[in-house]
Order: sequence, then structure tokens, then C-alpha cells
Amino acid sequence: MEKNTITFNGVTVDTYSEPEPNRIVTLLPRRRPNYRDNPPVAAIVDGELSSLMAPIPHGADIKTVALFSPLGRRVYRRTLCFLLSWAFEELYRDSTLTIGHSLGDGYYFSYRGKDSISSEVLKKKMREAVDEDMLIEVVRLSAMEALAYADRHSLDDTKRLINTRNDGSYLFSKLGNTLEFYYEPMLHSTRYLELWDLIDYEDGLLLRYPQSRNDFALMPIDSHDKLFQVFSENKKIASILSLESLGALNEKHREGKLEDAIILSETLQRRRYAFVAADIAKSGKKLIFIAGPSASGKTTSSLKLSNELRINGINPIKISLDDYYLDDELIPLDSDGKPDYETLEALDVELFRKQIRELKEGKDVYLATYSIKTRIHSARKDSVRLGENDVLVIEGIHGLHPDLLPDESDSDKYNIYISALTQLNLDSRSRISTTDNRILRRMVRDHRTRGMSATATLNMWPSVERGEKEHIFPYQDRADAMINSALEYELGVLATYATPLLRSVPRDAGNAYTTARRLLQFLKLIYPIPADMVPSDSLLREFIGGSIFDAT
Repeated sequence: MEKNTITFNGVTVDTYSEPEPNRIVTLLPRRRPNYRDNPPVAAIVDGELSSLMAPIPHGADIKTVALFSPLGRRVYRRTLCFLLSWAFEELYRDSTLTIGHSLGDGYYFSYRGKDSISSEVLKKKMREAVDEDMLIEVVRLSAMEALAYADRHSLDDTKRLINTRNDGSYLFSKLGNTLEFYYEPMLHSTRYLELWDLIDYEDGLLLRYPQSRNDFALMPIDSHDKLFQVFSENKKIASILSLESLGALNEKHREGKLEDAIILSETLQRRRYAFVAADIAKSGKKLIFIAGPSASGKTTSSLKLSNELRINGINPIKISLDDYYLDDELIPLDSDGKPDYETLEALDVELFRKQIRELKEGKDVYLATYSIKTRIHSARKDSVRLGENDVLVIEGIHGLHPDLLPDESDSDKYNIYISALTQLNLDSRSRISTTDNRILRRMVRDHRTRGMSATATLNMWPSVERGEKEHIFPYQDRADAMINSALEYELGVLATYATPLLRSVPRDAGNAYTTARRLLQFLKLIYPIPADMVPSDSLLREFIGGSIFDAT
């Protein structure tokens, strides 16, 4: 019997294995907690996120991940999706369920092969699995076994991913007879999947989960009609490009068809800006606001939209809310005691309101300017005046905040919401997180323009997310138009830049290292795309550099 001394939640523990190593789950107390007990749902093993069903490595440092933590909630939601895939496969063997995008507090799923799917029947089957306390294992399949499974269940995107990886074997999560490609851990048991709901939504299903602000109850359902419409449009575009999954993107690369896909992707995105510009011209409104979360491409979007407005005979005067940041000592502090740049109170709103009022009165105004890098405030060298054919294009994370210009009616404003809504799936059953896409964008840009390390960006991101949930996302439905800034091919380009940055994150960087390792595991699946294939006017250039707009 071999002894293995490890550190478990800060305590030295001796474990013994014969003939196979013990799994991490054996280190947990014998008493089985319930959902409300905030149970451990995964582990961080030597800095990497791992399933509790994984073997205990020799001499490992293991820390458990609680359910009501950011990582724990991620594991919970991913496992919940797997439970739905299992129930669907059990009940509708001649149909295929495909995971789609996030929508409010849920994930939207589509299906094909059946005219009628019962959400109530699926829900009952899922509840039975929760009551039965089914194990979720991690198994390794040979490439041929994995392809055979994907073929039997019409998982075309999973087949594409496997065929473009050319590895000898693959890890899969296993629930009953259902398999799902493993690139992030899941719960080790279904018993903890207590709080969720499944409802019919449009022509598919919406799988709802608890939000971080309330782990013990589902929030009332909000209407996200505009956001759903954007995703539906994205789905059609992905179908036109034949780029609905990561495997399909890799295939384009391998078959030498990537250049055509890039041209079409850029052309279709340009159309979105042209459509919105035409709608603005038709509206006759003078105040155009562009808002969106961090790394959504607001700056380039405002410039692209401005060009389209000129084509419509309108002269845009561009204003960035970033030019109205207060000095650091005047900015409110966040929960960590650091300046909170995500709150509206970080801006000199009084100066902004005064200058907008003066512009509307026909006065000459020297607009504010501010360098985040040097922290220097100044005024523009040339004044501007709002003429008959002029509009103000105002971009910033708080562009849709009702308190930014409280005296202005929505009828006088044209509100645009920009976000990078990733339309690619990993494969048939696994989605690619829109948040992960934005993290990669932000990390690459921070390093290039501010000299920030990947560690610094990753450490800052939780604060960015908290600010977005409080100050940005609640107002997205006020938008007159929504534009998706994500490009179908961009992850391949970002992978080229992000991989070495992520590898630079040291082991002692805590959560930043864990996130870096998780993202590296994901990026390994993507064929890298060289930057010289990206057009100089692409929105992606805002992050990787080389944009023709940089001199604007």
C-alpha cells in the first residue's frame, strides 16, 4: 500500500492507494451535504481546476471549490447543461440538442429531428436523476471510440473538433450512457443540482439557473427580446459562413478556406453598422450613445458607425466618456479598497452634462480629453459646435445609464448596445463563454497599450464583472439597437497573442493562475490564425494593434 502525503485545504494528510490512486472525492467528509450547505463541487489541484473525480496526484496541494463561489457556480451551470443533454438523449434518441447562447439567467437550447419536445417531460427526467444521486465520471476514450459515439448521436460539431485535433485519445464526462467532451470539470454527483428550471422559449428551451446575487432562488424572468433577436441573427450568419463551432473554424483553416470566411465575417459585421447608421439618419436624433461592457469594441464601433453616418450625409462629433474620468483620489472605492472605474461616479458627470448642454445651445465647446496611461486631464485644441447636419456620437460603458443625462428624454437619444456575443460553440454540447472571449481581448489590449501583465488583467477582472452586473447589464434593454462585435474567426487570432501571455502567469498568482490554466486548456483546441490575415479596418485590430483607426 503506497503512502501519498498531500496538503488538503491547508492541512497535511496521508492517503493510501492500492492498486489505483484514490480520487479527490474520497477526501471529503462522509456526511453528504445538500445544495444549501454550499458543498465542495470541484478542486484546485496545484493551481489547476479539477474534477473531484480525478485521482489524487502525488504530493499535491488540493483546495476544494465551494458551490457559492465564482468557479463553483461555473461548475454548477456546466453540469446543469450536461444533465439536460443526458435527459434529452434518454428521451429523444432520434433528435439532437444543441446548446446555444446565454440569455439572462439561463442558456438557450435548440433541437432538430423532432417536431415537438416537452419541457415538462424533460424536467421530470432531470429531477429523477437529481433524486437518484447519479455519479458523473471522467473517462478517457480513444479517438475512434469518441468518433463512433459522436456519429451514433449525430454530434457533427463534436466530430469536427475531434477530427481537427488528431489526438490519440480524449477525456469525456460521463453521466449514465451520455458523454460530453471534457475541457472543464463538472460536479461529481447530480444530487447537488437542486435549483433550476426548464421552460419553453421561442422555438427552443431555456435552462434557468440561480444568479450570483441570490443563490437560493431563481429571479423573475426578464424579457430579453432584443438580445434574443441579435443571437438569432448571429445564428443565421454563422450558418451562412458555415462557422457554427470551433471544429468548423479549424476545418476552414485546414482546408485553406479561412480567407474567404474572414472576408465574409468582416463584410457581414460592416452591414450591421450600415443598418444602424441608416436607422439613425431616419430617426433625426442628435444624441447617439454607444455603451457596452469592457472589451466589447466600443471605440472602434463608434468610429465605424461614424464612417457609415458620413455616407448618410451626417457629420459625427465623437465623444468618449473615458475623457471625463475624475482624478484617482476622487473616484469611489470598490469592496477591495481600490478606485472603482466601473461606476458612474468615477466620471465628472457635471462637466459632461454642462458641455452637452452648451453644444445643444449652439455654443463652441472645447471638449475634455484624458489619458488613462498618463492620468493627465486637458481640453481638446480645437472647439466643436453642433451644426444642423451634426450628431454627437458618445461612447463609454455608462452610455445607457439613465443618470448620465437625467434631463434628456429617451425620445431625444438613440441608444446602441455593443457586446462581443460569441456565436461559436466548442462542439454540439459545450458553449464558449462570451466572458472568456472578452477576457482574452482585454488581456491582449492591456498588454499592448498599457504594458499590463496577464496576471494584472486577470486579477482585475472580477472587479470589472461586478461593475458590469451593477452598472451596465441592467440597462442593455434600453437600447434602440444592439450590435454584436464578435467576429466568427477572432478566437484563432487572439489565441496567437494570448497563449504566451497566459503562460507567463506564475504559479503563485492564485486565482489568476487557475484562470490562466483553464483558458490555456481551451486555447489548445484552436488552430492559431496569423494576424496578417486580419484586415486593417477590422474591429479586432482595436485589441491586437495595427488598426487604421489608431491615427483617427
